Amino acid sequence: MSLKHFHIVFLFFAILSDLGFWLWTRMLPEQAAALGVAGLGSFAGWLSIVMTAYGVWYIFKKSRTIIV
Repeated sequence: MSLKHFHIVFLFFAILSDLGFWLWTRMLPEQAAALGVAGLGSFAGWLSIVMTAYGVWYIFKKSRTIIV
């Protein structure tokens, strides 16, 4: 697996884990608040949006210029 493909796979799993954390804080807000991570859930949601935009940019623009 090339570094370019690893980057795409790593980005995919990072987005999934951020979305999972965001969903967990939304489905169980009492537990998230008790652990003190309710604010981090919102940050994870926004971060997943930003990483998705970066992933789309990377695949359509940057990935074509990288030759492996």
